[in-house]
Amino acid sequence: MNFLELKDFLDLKVEQYNNTDFIASDPIQIPHLFTKKQDIEIAGFLSATIAWGNRKMIIKNGLRIVELFDYAPHDFILNHSEKDLKSLGNFVHRTFNDEDLLCFINQLNQLYKQHESLENVFFSAPEKDLQYNISLFKILFFNEKTTGRSVKHISDPQKGSAAKRLNMFLRWMVRQDNKGVDFGIWQKIKPSDLSCPLDVHSGNVARKLGLLTRTQNDAKALFELDSNLRLLDKNDPVKYDFALFGLGVFEKF
Repeated sequence: MNFLELKDFLDLKVEQYNNTDFIASDPIQIPHLFTKKQDIEIAGFLSATIAWGNRKMIIKNGLRIVELFDYAPHDFILNHSEKDLKSLGNFVHRTFNDEDLLCFINQLNQLYKQHESLENVFFSAPEKDLQYNISLFKILFFNEKTTGRSVKHISDPQKGSAAKRLNMFLRWMVRQDNKGVDFGIWQKIKPSDLSCPLDVHSGNVARKLGLLTRTQNDAKALFELDSNLRLLDKNDPVKYDFALFGLGVFEKF
């Protein structure tokens, strides 16, 4: 199909999947349990962090995290006791376990003591592109004393990663779709600067549609895909995540 046919096709698929029916089968349902900005951020960030593998298990374990937080993520992060932390003792999602969750709680505690919102942390280098900011976020999240297994759970675009989970989290926080799916609660980052969450599903569909030629799902592939999606819509390129993901997961395109 030519460019206009491709755009029309993908725009129709965006309309098909970018609606509240999408929420029930997606990890975004977990931050949708909340209305307070910081609760949405924390629930979204941790749900995105464990978003690999079976989607039902991702949702189950994301819900378990907010249950462990007594459905008050921000209050828990700031005011938890040692007794509260003992309840985390048997949490595990694939390679993300209770040790990692405890580390993330401690690091979030430090960030929220310094910043009102995670938005301020991601926007700490506004003159750079957003993928650079993700790399900087990892540096700020894990201070120089943080070592060991937990560091691997945040990707670094500067080291070649497509950073699928953080780009998905940023889509949730930044993009205002007026459809009740993405939250649009962050104002300092423009939707036009977002990158598509590139995973096996969206990558395979993008290749079949001629939007991606690189075979690896890495930072170079993300740049190629982003460049093509911005030709389709320069103001809201990541809306096509719904189309690519929906075609791959639900339609086995």
